Amino acid sequence: MHVSDPRTLGFDPERLARIDAFLARAYVAPRRLPHAQILIARDGEPVHFSTQGEARQGEPLRDDAIFRIASMTKPVTSVAYMMLLEQGLTALDQPVEEVVPELKELGVYADGGAAKPAARAMTMLDLLRHTSGFTYDFQYRTPVDAAYRAERLEALKAKRPLEDFVGTLGRLPLEFSPGDAWNYSVSTDVLGLVVQRLSGEPFEDYLARHIFAPLGMADTGFHVPADKLHRLPEAWWMHPEQGIIVYDLAGEGSDWAKPPMLVSGGGGLASTTADYHRFCRMLLGGGALDGTRLLGRKTLDLMTRNHLPGGADLTQFSRSMFSEAIYSGQGFGLGFGVNLDPVRAMLPGSAGEFYWGGIFSTYFFIDPVERVSMIFMTQLMPSSTYTVRRQLKAMVYAALTG
Repeated sequence: MHVSDPRTLGFDPERLARIDAFLARAYVAPRRLPHAQILIARDGEPVHFSTQGEARQGEPLRDDAIFRIASMTKPVTSVAYMMLLEQGLTALDQPVEEVVPELKELGVYADGGAAKPAARAMTMLDLLRHTSGFTYDFQYRTPVDAAYRAERLEALKAKRPLEDFVGTLGRLPLEFSPGDAWNYSVSTDVLGLVVQRLSGEPFEDYLARHIFAPLGMADTGFHVPADKLHRLPEAWWMHPEQGIIVYDLAGEGSDWAKPPMLVSGGGGLASTTADYHRFCRMLLGGGALDGTRLLGRKTLDLMTRNHLPGGADLTQFSRSMFSEAIYSGQGFGLGFGVNLDPVRAMLPGSAGEFYWGGIFSTYFFIDPVERVSMIFMTQLMPSSTYTVRRQLKAMVYAALTG
């Protein structure tokens, strides 16, 4: 990857070099992370790119490694939906049940197990901003989480198509009435089915034809083809009892080596740093890249505003015990976390930054004020294991001089 002289773009090269040394000393050498790859850019021009660690025992991580990006899929799915909105096929206040009748008349869990009617219908806005009332089965917070586990919803992703997965959701209660709270959830998986039905194309084909091909994201998809499997590293899991173990094998032994039964708009993609950088360049470019426009400038501006009711941040509106967001001073837009106030976040940055990450500890942020972006790739779940994202963000801004 070509890297510009950081000094010409307002970065101190010595301070950028600190980032690699820090990752090596604090994470890679002591095998807290299997590997680390980071790309920092300004105005879309890379000023720093580095790769370290192993793809698997004795095999260095490649610069063109393909990573499981998990919930960094969510911004891609959200962009796909907004492209259809721009064509007049949908609206943010459209009830979800008009496109997904399997979710019609969902009840809300009440004490004692009986479901009560929701205060209002779930809208597309609720799916995009995670105020739908859905949850994730791994949160271990409520009886609704437990109901998801009893239905083995995560297992369904491996064994049933998207329609069946959403159909099962239609038989379970919501945690709360749509719009009443924020909870990290399967909302974006449902949004993938919305995209499929509105477009009339299989969801994976829609992304490939209308986002990946136009942006030149040649290594991004829901599985890794056989001729590219040598670029897929192993993924680790910080097991609560066993410590770090291998979660998914590298190469041919990986679960990503074959097309999935369910294409997950909430967490199914694999991609490279270079490909995701092209996606970020499009976002920083107001919806366009290299003459190709996916979204209008004002549409993207709308997506990266805080859409939580009353301008609340996540400390005021969230019921989630896990997400890819820092809560204080952070809002949520249409598929992205949004930095409302760096002071409340207690971290250098700009109001208006937008970002997200994945459960394997991948992460990106885009600062439209400073025109800076960062992509961090590694493969350790859960992403809450370490504070590496906050540490890296502080170090990126510390290297910014002009």
